[in-house]
Amino acid sequence: MSKEKIILTGDRPTGRLHIGHYVGSLRRRVELQNAGDYQKMFVFIADAQALTDNMDTPEKVRQNVVEVALDYLACGLDPARCTLFIQSQIPELCELTFYYMDLVTVSRLQRNPTVKTEIQMRNFEASIPVGFFTYPISQAADITAFRATTVPVGEDQEPMLEQAREIVRRFNHIYGETLVEPEILLPDNAACLRLPGTDGKAKMSKSLGNCIYLSDDADTVAQKIKTMYTDPNHLRVQDPGQVEGNPVFTYLDAFCRPEHFGRYLPDYPDLAELKAHYRRGGLGDVKVKKFLTAIMQETLEPIRTRRREFEQDIPAIYAMLKQGCEQAREAAAQTLDDVRRAMKINYFDDEELIAEQTKRFATQARG
Repeated sequence: MSKEKIILTGDRPTGRLHIGHYVGSLRRRVELQNAGDYQKMFVFIADAQALTDNMDTPEKVRQNVVEVALDYLACGLDPARCTLFIQSQIPELCELTFYYMDLVTVSRLQRNPTVKTEIQMRNFEASIPVGFFTYPISQAADITAFRATTVPVGEDQEPMLEQAREIVRRFNHIYGETLVEPEILLPDNAACLRLPGTDGKAKMSKSLGNCIYLSDDADTVAQKIKTMYTDPNHLRVQDPGQVEGNPVFTYLDAFCRPEHFGRYLPDYPDLAELKAHYRRGGLGDVKVKKFLTAIMQETLEPIRTRRREFEQDIPAIYAMLKQGCEQAREAAAQTLDDVRRAMKINYFDDEELIAEQTKRFATQARG
């Protein structure tokens, strides 16, 4: 079995990617790619999974595939160093999912906390699409098809990864050591585990309209930060303010670096002192938001610029994705061959089976 260090990660193409995606996984992916500690890196656009709750709006998913690809490239993912591909173009994933379904019970899927939360968010309680319900199994196929040893995701995906590990262990127990058991790689900055929305809601979500997108222009970013939710009790500058649960400070935790103070807010030595001043009163939200705006513009401007450059040649984006799909299919096909062999359903390749049955039936005929 392969001992290579391999990363597998991806996103659903339900819209342009936002800064929650960036701090939750995308920034880390680029760092991991550039560090060169992993032999292979697979990053996919999960269009098949997106269709499980967008089946009646396929054009939405179709149009957003290129949006996600552009965001990937703009953030620094390099197709020469990682394989970028589209999930639906790898049919081997469907076959692996079908086999893994036999290893998981309905009750186990119902206990998955991530599935339960997502079902509630989409009001699927009364009528859950089977494809959506079985997403943890499909995700296990995505991960194992490429022999991923590491999956960088947010903490909300831990139950999904644990279920994938269960499937791997059960398969290997029944059929012999075939699949690689993956490990989760969480963001190293606690603020990046789940970035709240600009409205203070627990999750940044396209449907809630509380996102700052990676491709937002400078004026849009400034306006969204200007109207961000803060501490509702911090009505006057002199009032003590609360940092905990305040999205402005959560964003600063995720994006602020020591050198930003020298550039944009030299009155303070570091973020700890800024928070302390806000807590004791005397620091207004406008000043903090201006500081955050400067940091976000510095972070997003290079991404916006690169994205505009890539937008000039959309056919080249599709050619890159097609090549990535071909590479991904090759890797997934090898895993599927190993799975079929382990499950003893590789009939036409099993010369021992054919020889044994030939001998057995010849013996019966003579008897």
